Amino acid sequence: MSPSARKSGPSAALANAKTQKPAVGDLLFEIGCEEIPAGMIAKAAEELKQLLKTQLESTGLVGAPTSEIALEIFGAPRRLAAIAKGILLRQEDVTREITGPPKSIAYDSMGEPTRAAFSFAEKNSVKVSDLVIVESPKGPLVAVRKVVVGEPASKILERALPEVIREISWPRSMYWTGVRGARFIRPIRWIVALLDGKVIPCEYAEVKAGNRSDGHRFLGKRRVPLSGPKDYEPKLKTNFVLARPEVRRKKIEDEIHAIASRKGLKAHEDSRLLDLVTYLNEYPTVIIGNFEEKYLGLPEEILITVMRDHQKYFALESRRGEIAPHFLAVINLSHDAKGLVRAGHERVIRARFADAQFFWDADQKTKLGDYLPRLKAVTYESRLGSYHDKVERMRAVARWLADQWFSGGIKEADVTGSDRAAELAKCDLVTTMVVEFSELQGIVGGLYARAQGEPDEIADAVYDHYKPQGLDEGVPRNLTGCIVSFADKLDSIVACFAVGAIPTGSSDPFALRRAALGIVKIVLEKGLPLSISAAISAAAKSLREHAPRITLSADVEKQVLDFVVDRAKFILREKRGFAYDEINAVFASGADDLVDAVDRISAVKAIRSTRNFPPLAASFKRIRNILEKSAGGGHQSHPGVKQDLLKDEFEKQLHTAAQRIGEEAGRRRRDKKYKAALEKISELRPAVDMFFEKVHVMAEDPEVRKNRIALLAGLLKEFSTIADFSELGAEEVKD
Repeated sequence: MSPSARKSGPSAALANAKTQKPAVGDLLFEIGCEEIPAGMIAKAAEELKQLLKTQLESTGLVGAPTSEIALEIFGAPRRLAAIAKGILLRQEDVTREITGPPKSIAYDSMGEPTRAAFSFAEKNSVKVSDLVIVESPKGPLVAVRKVVVGEPASKILERALPEVIREISWPRSMYWTGVRGARFIRPIRWIVALLDGKVIPCEYAEVKAGNRSDGHRFLGKRRVPLSGPKDYEPKLKTNFVLARPEVRRKKIEDEIHAIASRKGLKAHEDSRLLDLVTYLNEYPTVIIGNFEEKYLGLPEEILITVMRDHQKYFALESRRGEIAPHFLAVINLSHDAKGLVRAGHERVIRARFADAQFFWDADQKTKLGDYLPRLKAVTYESRLGSYHDKVERMRAVARWLADQWFSGGIKEADVTGSDRAAELAKCDLVTTMVVEFSELQGIVGGLYARAQGEPDEIADAVYDHYKPQGLDEGVPRNLTGCIVSFADKLDSIVACFAVGAIPTGSSDPFALRRAALGIVKIVLEKGLPLSISAAISAAAKSLREHAPRITLSADVEKQVLDFVVDRAKFILREKRGFAYDEINAVFASGADDLVDAVDRISAVKAIRSTRNFPPLAASFKRIRNILEKSAGGGHQSHPGVKQDLLKDEFEKQLHTAAQRIGEEAGRRRRDKKYKAALEKISELRPAVDMFFEKVHVMAEDPEVRKNRIALLAGLLKEFSTIADFSELGAEEVKD
């Protein structure tokens, strides 16, 4: 019998089932292991969240597509954990419609099923009587509707959770011998996997999931039984584990404030150290320790570095900002009643300060400049020679920069002082202090320079010359420091590009991206006029003179310029708030001076929404398209406009207007009155509009056509020196 009458959907029983609210439950998932490096925990916890979210959504355990799953993550030294609330305990049943051959093939003229219908039914394990007819763009087709019964969530998660563990990425991982594919940052000791209070029987790295976690390594119990998300935090807290990072952080902050206040002091602000100790401890407690006042004779930079970077201590200061002979340590214990832990920390810091005092005294026996020859034994890069070679290149670039800015009217630019600061900048690399405390390079040089009688201008320049090392760090405090920093960073970029050590993907061993950002930040924040391409050429010249064995290809300088300009575009977009097309329009016109480029971009931003400008920009885009088509998709030079070939009144008007407006706009442009120049250029709009409305550019006469194209090419060239308007997108016009 033909199934033509059966065109209904799923069964009534299935429809009723869909109206019932699906059962939901809560998931608790914890990976317990040996101590994870503190700096990796936050990223790994966030990755755990995203991986678990993806698994739940992709397997249909979230519910409706618009549902937002309630997912929390926890990270501590010995555990990563997640709680997902309200997930489906079973996938919803899904009705699948499988189409087959056309009705005309599956049934004969009498409505009887043919061999095609029987084959299709057999293939899908149904009776011929179960087939239905569905409409499609190709006409009626035979189809079968199957109900795919949803799988229990526990079965899905049994497969998914091990994959989540495996997919967490680490800078490096441990692998299990004999367990194929198992990897993690540290050995896994336990796994908690509970759905609605029941254990999900999954396994990873030969560790079976259960319902037992571990408390604090020294203070808590082992094998702490859990029933689900509700008792996760309370039971761990009872066993001296604060699973939530923000709870640990607040405990540390509160105790630091309380202890410092009792002493009438304040803690030296250090958000990065606070983040670190938050992830170093499962039950953090702050204690105070003391050291001898004689060490306060050391510069505070050295004291703070020893406490922070080597011991993870917070320095304490007086209300006036002077270092006090105390420190705050964060211990992974509930208390230190007998003071034994405090005494141990005091012994350690005393030894570290004694070392620092020895290094300081020993280094002072040699003038900072006398360390320079020792840099010949320190390799910067195997093909680029030693740090001594780098210093000589830096000095050449620093002298060139100082001369450029002094000649340009910036009287603070000191050629001799910049040369001296560049000469001393890297000398501290071979001092005993920096060998022991590498975090202090540059800073130690500045401190030694000041202690040995160098002028403050030079000492500060040496101290600051690594700045800025990020977009949030300030630039060197004086112009000499900016010159040395710029020279150092530009030499690194040009030299590394010359030998092919160019950043790729996430690989940037010489931090060249950061160096380029630093260059841009110095120029923009200090408002320093400079041709970036000329500076790159100066650095390339220095490299040729001091590293003659290196072959500098013609493309290197262009590559470096593009590299620096890309970083400039990023800063202007992300930090200055300029639109992407405004930036592109200015740089497409040949911007080379970044300070000047900002002025031009500001002018474009200010005028682009005025009445005449957007239509004119659209016309320039049209002109560019015409020129590209006339050049066969390439670029070619166009001859000047011939007056005798201007046949149409409207092209004559455009030519006259362009000459008149171009002269006035050019004068304003030379005076760097870019907004006024753009306003003048926008007066071209009526003449350009009438030209395109009344004049046929591609005239039949080849000479007339060539002349009109030359007219348009002249317009584009003359009026794109501030910005290439064809790069601008559409903009809402304001009256």
